[in-house]
Amino acid sequence: MNHTIERSLRSTTKKPVWTQKRLKLKGSRIYPAFISKLLTVLLFSVVSLPSAAAGIDATINAVMRPITNAVASFIFFEVNVFGSQLPLIILWLIGASVFFTFYFKFLNLRGFKHAFHLLRGDYSKPGNAGELTHFQALATAVSGTVGIGNISSVAIVISIGGPGATFWLMLAGFLGMSTKFAECVVGVKYRKINPDGSISGGPMYYLEQGLKERNLAWLGKPMAYFYALSIVIGCMGIGNMFQSNQAFEQFVVVTGGSSSFFADKGWLFGGSLAAIVGIVIIGGIKSIARVTSKLVPFMAVTYIIGSLLVIFLNAERVPWAVSAIFIEAFNPAAIGGGMLGVMIMGFQRAVFSNEAGIGSAAIAHSTVKTDEPVTEGFVALLEPFIDTVVICTLTALVILTTVYEPEMAGNGMQGIELTSQAFGNTLSWSTVPLSIIAILFAFSTILSWSYYGLKGWTYLLGESKKAETVFKTIFCSFAALGCMIQLDAVLEFSDALVFVIALPNILGLYILAPIIKRELKSYQARLKTGEIPNLRAQ
Repeated sequence: MNHTIERSLRSTTKKPVWTQKRLKLKGSRIYPAFISKLLTVLLFSVVSLPSAAAGIDATINAVMRPITNAVASFIFFEVNVFGSQLPLIILWLIGASVFFTFYFKFLNLRGFKHAFHLLRGDYSKPGNAGELTHFQALATAVSGTVGIGNISSVAIVISIGGPGATFWLMLAGFLGMSTKFAECVVGVKYRKINPDGSISGGPMYYLEQGLKERNLAWLGKPMAYFYALSIVIGCMGIGNMFQSNQAFEQFVVVTGGSSSFFADKGWLFGGSLAAIVGIVIIGGIKSIARVTSKLVPFMAVTYIIGSLLVIFLNAERVPWAVSAIFIEAFNPAAIGGGMLGVMIMGFQRAVFSNEAGIGSAAIAHSTVKTDEPVTEGFVALLEPFIDTVVICTLTALVILTTVYEPEMAGNGMQGIELTSQAFGNTLSWSTVPLSIIAILFAFSTILSWSYYGLKGWTYLLGESKKAETVFKTIFCSFAALGCMIQLDAVLEFSDALVFVIALPNILGLYILAPIIKRELKSYQARLKTGEIPNLRAQ
């Protein structure tokens, strides 16, 4: 779901404590202070921005462009490796995935079955601290990573790197499962339980508390503050404005394209989207999880069934597609740079798809109802598998069995258009459903990233309803703005900040690796002796 790279590649049972009086509206509880502020900002946006959008775009982009270029050139600094350009941040992320895969002795394979047992609640004890079930936490985290980019970017990678990039994409997704395990174990272990029973967790907390435990408080706290600040800024772009902008574009496609009534009315779609987002996020992580735990299964199952149907109807091309994926992974005919070039392309797409090593998922997973940190690490293993190994791989097979031709390699066709064409050539009626699924992907991503940004915000400013209300108002305003103006420089700047947080996050995980392994060994020993019982089997 990364904007910058795509351009270059072509809850507890207690009720929340609010000081304001609540207004009941059709059975829902709406908080007047938040709603009034949100409506004020949206009204101002609707009235004043549409007529001045072009000028605002140009002015802000002109101011931000030099800053963005400097930051992006540092964060995405590339080195030439055997004729291929490799961003060092990708090497940092993939290196961590390889390290943790071997460090935990391929737990991403060994722990797969146990992860499903945990997901269905076999080991869930009633009364544990937390806000979400294992499934709700996973759904919220998955919704944060499965965005429009999973539909569009795979097409771009294949059109540039050929079928072989799919193999490396799958491998990187498999390796990323180990990094997710590590960051979500410490996400739960060092989470903060607030007086009202709500949870605050994620890299900010395990960098501060975990490194303090390792006698590195002088390093942990600055890294935690840097992480929190970066994710607050980053969430406004990669997880908000970019998603709302892409959702609006898909909405225009569904309603008639360039002749649509909404084609020049981004303010109307943006205002409506912001209002819906506001209604959901005002209820906190429990409200977000109630939505994502329904949306994610629906979106995933619908997309998977549609993909399998297309692949089945083009079954005669499946043997060629599968063989091309493996043969061209090691002997590519697609691009210059040989095998390494295709490998880098596949790894890059996987990293931007599942965000393993970024640490964002640990914020959602830390809210789970458990007293065993390792359990959520196992559940988190499934996230890159769903996001990258399943969704992205199916997208690749759909393209390869329908519209892909070898002469396309290297031209970098537009992603979402190529994917839509791939579905449309086989299922002529599928364009509209695909666009709707893309809009839902974007919407669910916005919801999850609102929570990620909020936790960074409250880490910096302290836990208070006033701080939360201010952040949510700002976040919803940016969702509306994303549909009205094209702030490319701002989006690229926020994208860069999202990926730079991998530096402190992974460094912290390396330092905390012995603690994670100790937790894992203790858990497995108690699981083996029956000290941790399978409640479903009793």
